[in-house]
Amino acid sequence: LLKVVWCVCVLFFFPHSSACLLFLVADWHEVRRIVGFFQMHLVVCGGLLGALSFFRWFIGSLQLFCYVAKEYDLEVVEIFHTVNQSISNVPFTSLNETTSGKNSRAIILDYKEKYFIGDYLTVRVDTFDYMGKEKTYGGDFLRARIFSQYLGAGASGRIEDFNNGSYNIYFALSWEGNVKISISLYHPSEGVSVLWKTRNIGYDNIIFTGKFINNSREIHRECGFYLVSKENRCEYFDPRHGEVFYCIKPPDVPCEALISMMSDAKPHSYLSDMEKTIFTRFIAVDSFPNFVFISSFPHVSGNSTEVMTKCRFGMLPPFPSGYFLQNIWHAFFCNLSSYEPLSQIDKCLTGKMIYLMGDSTLRQWIEYFPSRLKNLKYFDLHESGWHKRYLAIDMNRNIFIQWKKHGHPFVTRSFYNVKDYTTITNEIDQLSGGPHTVIVITVGQHFRPFPLIVFIKRLLNVRKAIERLFLRSPDTNVIIKSENTREINTDVERFSDFHGYIQYMLVKDIFKGLNVGVIDAWDMTIASGSYNVHPSNIVIENEINMLLAYIC
Repeated sequence: LLKVVWCVCVLFFFPHSSACLLFLVADWHEVRRIVGFFQMHLVVCGGLLGALSFFRWFIGSLQLFCYVAKEYDLEVVEIFHTVNQSISNVPFTSLNETTSGKNSRAIILDYKEKYFIGDYLTVRVDTFDYMGKEKTYGGDFLRARIFSQYLGAGASGRIEDFNNGSYNIYFALSWEGNVKISISLYHPSEGVSVLWKTRNIGYDNIIFTGKFINNSREIHRECGFYLVSKENRCEYFDPRHGEVFYCIKPPDVPCEALISMMSDAKPHSYLSDMEKTIFTRFIAVDSFPNFVFISSFPHVSGNSTEVMTKCRFGMLPPFPSGYFLQNIWHAFFCNLSSYEPLSQIDKCLTGKMIYLMGDSTLRQWIEYFPSRLKNLKYFDLHESGWHKRYLAIDMNRNIFIQWKKHGHPFVTRSFYNVKDYTTITNEIDQLSGGPHTVIVITVGQHFRPFPLIVFIKRLLNVRKAIERLFLRSPDTNVIIKSENTREINTDVERFSDFHGYIQYMLVKDIFKGLNVGVIDAWDMTIASGSYNVHPSNIVIENEINMLLAYIC
């Protein structure tokens, strides 16, 4: 009722604003969450946080709506609201009433003794809690794959949630042999609801430390998207794209003296002690047992030999988008040769300028290229650390490859240079483009600990930069690589794959309709059974093979 009354008050003062829908996300049963939620949004419009008295909190929170004053920012709010509607809001009252992987049941529907390549296998999952009671609502975060380890084969399953505690999981059978089924419960719906709410409360998951150098003085100060401090602040504002970052200003030191940055997890949690128990219990994945071996043989009708077109920009991959066989990725939606692109990499990349923009999962590419391009040599830029800018050149074939980390947030415990540090949006705006220019973009892993509005705003800015690029150079090659899965037990509150999945779906939605190529690293890493933020060279090689299929 309090939420509804609040929205009515807001709409009275701001009748054209739909932003009050954001308030429905927070858990208003705890005062700290009320305040934290508004702190998160007040920074966007630059409003001042009042005292914790209700009156000043009420007046101060109204400043939020300068955030939606522009049509562009209203788009951020609307996207956020759409995501919020798609996530179950499940109350958490007892650990024993949460979904149990061990008690839940899986059964193959319309089971047959023999399946053929091209057939579909459907598994029905009915969930139960720890007391053996059948669940009546959905929203669990599941992961499903089939695989034949001895064949280097694997594929993701498509999950359909009936929102009543039951799920259907669909697998396309694409290779011959015995196939094992794996269906895992990562988070119960109660845990999903908690993770979603706590993610969007505030910015206290990560603390940034900026290093200022003034003559011989080295000074460290706290930085971030939002700072609660009476001290003077340095504001690093991008007026064109509406993105801002702050540092506490050292006395008698100019803001321009900031030279490097580092970050770390803050000794802090938005989870209550009771909520933490969900993730202690579910830190290990429960796999649904039984029905794990299936035989698959070539289909007598031969319908699996359908000829597909070449991989082209503008194609929208389905999910699943392909499968592994003999550790080689085969796409469902286009003709991805299993050997031609990589075997002709020298010829394909001759004369190309390749800009890799993103996180360390894309840095893996530039570390892999020299194993295939024997004349590709690194150029020493006299920088240090894994996050330094990488530049590799093949003078004989006129190949230029550069990796550069994306802008804030970038989470690492070692200092990195910020003097040549900017967002992907600005990097794209500085390129002229053209048929010899290849841009590969990935964002996601470093955004997981922050409110989703930060990620949405960045994606919209990147999309607009790509649209501007295509206006001046429509023949530029642009590839979007989705983020991949990572370790199961790495700081679930900040880095859970649930956060990654939400971002993965947003990337697909926001870049839809652009003439770009898509490399579905999320699908690849599920299919391969990867549990590492830095996938193996098998995945990296197939990602690059997909790149070459687009541009060669």
